[in-house]
Amino acid sequence: MSIYSSDRERRLWIWTLIVVAAIYSTLGLTATLAETLLESGMFTNAFITAFLLMLTAVLTQGLKVRPRGIELGVGIGIAAVYIMVFARMGIVERTHLFEYSIVATLIYEALKERASQGRIVRAPGLVAILVTSLIGALDEGIQFLLPSRVFDPIDMGFNALAGFMAVIANVALTWARTWWAGKGKA
Repeated sequence: MSIYSSDRERRLWIWTLIVVAAIYSTLGLTATLAETLLESGMFTNAFITAFLLMLTAVLTQGLKVRPRGIELGVGIGIAAVYIMVFARMGIVERTHLFEYSIVATLIYEALKERASQGRIVRAPGLVAILVTSLIGALDEGIQFLLPSRVFDPIDMGFNALAGFMAVIANVALTWARTWWAGKGKA
């Protein structure tokens, strides 16, 4: 028996690994990259681009078909919540929102795919949030060992919050699609 239930699950786990590796690979470069972006005047554009990519990833995983009715409303509501959280966070914390929303979305989709193929997956949303939080805690643990970085338990909270927001967004969009397809159109 294969470790993966399908090719899609395998691809989702590979993408999760790639994103996590990308996050960890920047640990030593973050200060230099931020300074370069600030000096070149591209910092704001880079953050807006990253934010839009993250929001697109979360919404496209939840909206696999053209949204209608309540599904469109839920999608707009999710975008509004992300924008409000984004606006209220500091610059550094915003990166956690991008990175860990994508990680949580990939993990959640992989677990849902596994369950759809008949494998036992208890509480995929909760598992996705917990695994995302652990990956974020490891990120902070690595920073503790790096002289140019600072360990911050509050960042671990931002990582968990990003995972929670992404999973809740996906669950809400799935619910809206199911509602619209079922009794919502009747």
